Amino acid sequence: MSASYALMAAARDRGGKGAARALRREGLLPAVIYGDKKPAMPITIPVKETTITLHKGGFTAQIGIIDVDGEKHQVIAKDYQLHPVRDDVLHVDFLRVAKGATLTVEIPVQFLNEEICPGLKKGGVLNVVRHTVEMTVPADSIPEALELDLANAEPGDSLHISAITIPEGCQPTITDRDFTIATIAAPAGVQEDEDEVDGEASEEEAGEEEAASE
Repeated sequence: MSASYALMAAARDRGGKGAARALRREGLLPAVIYGDKKPAMPITIPVKETTITLHKGGFTAQIGIIDVDGEKHQVIAKDYQLHPVRDDVLHVDFLRVAKGATLTVEIPVQFLNEEICPGLKKGGVLNVVRHTVEMTVPADSIPEALELDLANAEPGDSLHISAITIPEGCQPTITDRDFTIATIAAPAGVQEDEDEVDGEASEEEAGEEEAASE
């Protein structure tokens, strides 16, 4: 199981808001490692390195290594808190990842061939319904992204999860329907023309029904 990042940490024996503020003044932030039927372990991790790792993307969908005073733990970030104004990281919850474990994570969707997509070349707009898909995946082979090919998408098309080749061993948590990932909205002029035609057709049908009733 390969790790995508590593952070140095130290065990933490103090809790509370006052202790957390003191840690942040020292360039550290509180975190906890839990799970795998072991006691929760309060730790401190460096603010700078953690923030860099977070902003690289995929923080909650990648395996990491936390080195706590020389003892290495394989983890995945399950939750983190940000300052409401400054977006500074305030706290991180890490889940221990055992060998052979299965995880539920959000996998980003990557759109391929936008430059040759017929629907976009005709003036349509890509409306993304889901930027990520919640998946059940093996911990030792978490996909970096789900790829949706737009090479044949036309205006008005809806693109569903069935259009994506799901990696082996992975499964969306939604299994009862073929849910939408994105749509190709028709160009505004075309949509207006279609609405106008539909309106005229409705008026004609109404007129025919009225004439038939007389």
